[in-house]
Amino acid sequence: MDTVVGPVELVVLAFPGSKFKGEIIPAVGELVDSGVVSLLDVALVTKDDAGDTLAIELADLDDELRGAFDTLDGEVSGLLSDEDLGLVAEGLDPGTTAAVILWENTWARGLVSAIQGAGGVLVAHERMDAARAAEAIASLDNEEE
Repeated sequence: MDTVVGPVELVVLAFPGSKFKGEIIPAVGELVDSGVVSLLDVALVTKDDAGDTLAIELADLDDELRGAFDTLDGEVSGLLSDEDLGLVAEGLDPGTTAAVILWENTWARGLVSAIQGAGGVLVAHERMDAARAAEAIASLDNEEE
């Protein structure tokens, strides 16, 4: 029997001023603990003010930051390549650190299984970021007034 895998997403969260201290970890932990997502890989990418970049795998973080990630359940497996992290670094502004998270949307496994069982195939899947979604919903609310 084939293993059903939900959609996998790459999430890049930028922190201008390189002020990432792990504050998002509890919220990510809630997603993992509730079974909404499963972590597949985590890394940090930093671009200093001179434009030099550094990619740091979870295992190579300093004790304080690595300790923050220790609260998360999941198999962090090294699926992100140096090339992946290099592409993230290219898109960062100088003086920025980004958390790079690869996760499986485990909440969708049942739907994926049902689609496959029915002989269906996913043709398109787009995501809208939260800011743009809020803006679109607000514009609808304004039209109704």
